[in-house]
Amino acid sequence: MLSINEVFGFIRPDIDIHTLGVTTVGKLLEDCGYKVLIGNAMIASAVAQISKLDNISLLTKWIHQHQITRLGFSYRLDPSNAQLYFGKIVYLLRSNKMFSEQGGPLRKLYFAGLPEACFRIEKEYNGEFPTFIGDETQMETLLKLEVPAEIIPAIISKSSKYDDDRLSFAKELVESGSYRLFQREMATNYSEFGSFKDSLAKRINANRKKSTLPLTRVHVGPYQPNYAEAKKEFLSWLHKLSSAGLLDIVSVGSSQLSQSDFGTDWGDRPNGGGVPINSEKDLRDIWQAARPMLVRTYSATRNVPQMAEVYERTINIAWHALSLWWFNKIDGRGPNNVLENLKQHFDALKVIAQHGKPFEPNIPHHFSFRGGDDYTYVLSAYLAALIAKKLGIRYFVLQTMLNTPKYTWGVQDLAKSRSLLKLVRELEDKTFTVFHQPRAGLDYFSPDIEKAKNQLAAVTMMMDDIEPSKANSPDIIHVVSYCEAVKLATPEFINESIQITLSALNEYRYAKQKGLMDEIIYNKDVWERTEDLYSEVKNVVRFLEGRIPNLYSPEGFYEVFRSGVFIVPYLWEGREEFSEAARWKTNLINGGIYVIDDNGIPIKPMKRMPNLFNII
Repeated sequence: MLSINEVFGFIRPDIDIHTLGVTTVGKLLEDCGYKVLIGNAMIASAVAQISKLDNISLLTKWIHQHQITRLGFSYRLDPSNAQLYFGKIVYLLRSNKMFSEQGGPLRKLYFAGLPEACFRIEKEYNGEFPTFIGDETQMETLLKLEVPAEIIPAIISKSSKYDDDRLSFAKELVESGSYRLFQREMATNYSEFGSFKDSLAKRINANRKKSTLPLTRVHVGPYQPNYAEAKKEFLSWLHKLSSAGLLDIVSVGSSQLSQSDFGTDWGDRPNGGGVPINSEKDLRDIWQAARPMLVRTYSATRNVPQMAEVYERTINIAWHALSLWWFNKIDGRGPNNVLENLKQHFDALKVIAQHGKPFEPNIPHHFSFRGGDDYTYVLSAYLAALIAKKLGIRYFVLQTMLNTPKYTWGVQDLAKSRSLLKLVRELEDKTFTVFHQPRAGLDYFSPDIEKAKNQLAAVTMMMDDIEPSKANSPDIIHVVSYCEAVKLATPEFINESIQITLSALNEYRYAKQKGLMDEIIYNKDVWERTEDLYSEVKNVVRFLEGRIPNLYSPEGFYEVFRSGVFIVPYLWEGREEFSEAARWKTNLINGGIYVIDDNGIPIKPMKRMPNLFNII
């Protein structure tokens, strides 16, 4: 059993920039009362060339100086190099008699890396050194590090219990194989079904009369360098998905060139992955092959309003997704700068409103990808909803990406989603309707296929806990296929993932009705965090409305980002332009992401606002 007096040290070579996992585990251990040291740049440089005599001396001196008894080595790049680096570490530590059985200080050595690297190291050393592939829960991580369960803070074990209970229930469902028998009957009970006059609102309304299960949406597209073959394969996939009868909305995974250079001569430029779409005929072919499914695709990253019109007349796009502050130069996804991007997106919103089509803000998770705090997540989507209503959008598709970052707790995901839904539902009236569309996080799934199936079922169950008192919530589920951590989602994987998703939702609802699962709706921690996020974001919006002239304009939204209201510590491009947004630090605290000061103390948004706008 691990003594509270033991000291953890974490190291990595400086060529590996992946440090988030290390800092997260370090914070978890500190919350349990352990001292944690993370090797600085000098140690990282030494580890990268550990065979040099001076470098191993530097590492062993660091271990002795800080009385480190447990050492973790992280390397998340090439598995062969990982095995080589780790082998050198083991050999040199043994040569210098650093392990406890040799009279040294180290009682345990750990490795964290890619699954293949972990497999190789476990095989080479017969399991002597525990390995971590990065998909472990906080509780799994601490127990694997031999932290006694009785000293793990109650809030970790309590929050983990919600996640663990769902995973356990999901595992039973998946192992039974009963989901494979799941079939659904589409809501075809309206005259426009599958025609060019069909729409998302019509299909949702028809589905509500027939079932409490949501519509399903997937993002799909093969990856082939040959344009013609990629198009042919994609049309074949659409026929397969359509004939299976499980999918309502297909979201076209178009290539980067399709988004940035539609209708131009691509020459021999690489497609960049995804479906190559370069003409209106390509789009019409997709719509025809997809029937009766509804079709949508990525927004363009150039000439955005004009391309919105193209999508309307070719695929009768189910809804438009715009990223406002993203999909431009700062994330390498488009040619516009942020202000020009906002101008084009505002114009595109007017086009969408004229066509009476829904709008989805493909926004909040992009801030989370770059280290943004939970308040930024909620605020960015709420501002998008406010401008959407002001510009005449009638239907608002709110996508909430769960498990983002993947180490957040389920109760925090519930709070973020509930607070955001509470905010946007307050805007609902006869002219503005909200459709909720939750999804799993991009990097949530384990590379272990069977475990990933369990995760898919478990995250689906959490979706039902966001608005458990609403029989028809969620309206849509964006199904992320369980295989996506290791391979491309083909129609076979997609159809099975939909079966797991809808079956899990059915079974979870039945279990809650029978009292077999706890009702998270009454969880005190979730309610308190929901109200905190809700009230803070409300206050920030009121503050911004009084401080930024013409807030609801491209220039106003640009100023929100530039001034540092949003948080993006991991922004790589445009850091000088958005230095105020990038200068803040964030950390995982109680399963949520917070802005912190130099002492690690959380700072709420309204505490930061006066300083951002030079108010004394």
